Amino acid sequence: MKALCWQGVDELTVEQVPDPRILNAQDAIIKVIASTTCGSDLHLLGGYIPMMKSGDVIGHEFLGEVVEVGSEVRRRRPGERVVVCSIIGCGRCWPCRHDMWSLCENSNPTSGITDLLWGGSTAGIYGYSHAMGGFRGSHAEYIRVPFADHNAFPVPDDVEDMDALFASDAVPTGWMGADLGGVRPGDVVAVWGCGAVGQMAARAAVLLGAERVIAIDRYPERLRMVERQADCEAIDYTATDVDAELRERTGGRGPDVCIEAVGLEADSAGPMRVYDEVKQQLHLEQDRPIAVREAIHACRKGGSVFVLGVFTGFVDKFPLGALMNKGLTLRGAQQHGQRYIPMLLDRISKGELKPAQMATHTMTLDDGPRGYDMFKHKKDGCVRVVFRPS
Repeated sequence: MKALCWQGVDELTVEQVPDPRILNAQDAIIKVIASTTCGSDLHLLGGYIPMMKSGDVIGHEFLGEVVEVGSEVRRRRPGERVVVCSIIGCGRCWPCRHDMWSLCENSNPTSGITDLLWGGSTAGIYGYSHAMGGFRGSHAEYIRVPFADHNAFPVPDDVEDMDALFASDAVPTGWMGADLGGVRPGDVVAVWGCGAVGQMAARAAVLLGAERVIAIDRYPERLRMVERQADCEAIDYTATDVDAELRERTGGRGPDVCIEAVGLEADSAGPMRVYDEVKQQLHLEQDRPIAVREAIHACRKGGSVFVLGVFTGFVDKFPLGALMNKGLTLRGAQQHGQRYIPMLLDRISKGELKPAQMATHTMTLDDGPRGYDMFKHKKDGCVRVVFRPS
């Protein structure tokens, strides 16, 4: 079959790879209908994610049709159109039973790596390095889905492919940031980053009753999109002092909830961007926590900060004093998608969420390298590229 493969830093190729097959009785084989780029994929291309190997198939956000199931699969059947959560959960371990699916104790066969890196095992993720299980990704014609009963969700007939696709990752990730960030009716919420996840976090905050939602980015087309998509306010961080602007808009107090949806390659208009990039390139720190720092400083006393962006290791100049002395709550997680996907598909069906608007470009897998170049460099107003196998 045809697949988009990682060959090294900023190098992708389209290759022929063996078709997937059932390996365990709870597996399903999915024929991919559509798969999309994700900002976290750019960390793979930049060489920031450890344990990648030449030839690894990338991609983790996808929609498809069930074509084969293992002997112990009970809920899924061939012919179903399903959206598959990017995080793999077994459904039986303690974290899965407590709806903390990204902490699954059974889905990552190489969990010893994350034990060493982070002091604990995490779930497997499609196409996201051998530290996260070495699973083949979704930028392919077919994909094997382990624990299919718990990870593949049937799509209602009235939900279009492009809307359902983003229920795999971007929509539940954004929703989780607002939910676990503790957004309540009447809150003021600030979201750093207006990619797909940030836009969904902003929209989720609105639906959860926030009085005001303020999204922060620098790309005009993204700022316009989030204003339209999430019905919120927007700040261009290159045109103003974000901290001062947030305090002005909140009567000097700061947002109740701050959601970071940028990750380890965060940008800034100030000197900290140069400082962090130099330290990162010299391997004196692994990640650039610019947006996290800003969120902690801007958040009101006693407020909540939730980190949605992907981080891998150590950072410099972390404002622990501000966190402690302001009495903030800091949380973060990879998405617990299985907790949210059925509810989100229902909201999409009702028209409360319209994620298809984020699919600014559609291509075939053959154009995968060009699509990622466009996505990485934000060419032609690109927010997300959707790949169809042919």
